[in-house]
Amino acid sequence: MTLKASDLTVGQTFTQRLVEDLKRTQIVQYAGASGDYNPLHTDEIFTTQVAGYPSVFAHGMLTMGMTGGMLTDTVGDGRLTKFGVRFTSQVWPGDTLDATATVTRVFEDGGAKLVDLDVVTVNQNGVEVLKGYAQARVD
Repeated sequence: MTLKASDLTVGQTFTQRLVEDLKRTQIVQYAGASGDYNPLHTDEIFTTQVAGYPSVFAHGMLTMGMTGGMLTDTVGDGRLTKFGVRFTSQVWPGDTLDATATVTRVFEDGGAKLVDLDVVTVNQNGVEVLKGYAQARVD
């Protein structure tokens, strides 16, 4: 999809299911792809008995990456100019995540048409796990 500035309005939203029933295998695969083998994400015994968490949990960057995928699905590949987030809650095995991008501004800068977006990812209970912003070029 290629967004057009003329079709965008402030308050317009785009939503996508990122993952349904996140599997431990997906978390371990991300550890392998990223090289981040922190035992909090991969070692159940360490995480529960040493660190005191109820279970292993997903890397924040896994959540950011999935959310970024929703953004590029929405605005198109190679169009993001800014993307920043804050991780607000942990993501656990079994979680289902949905991301929403809300248009906050459509404008022109130096001849380029741009859109600013607020981004939120929530779990199946409506708990916010990621909050951020993005900017993208639009036609």
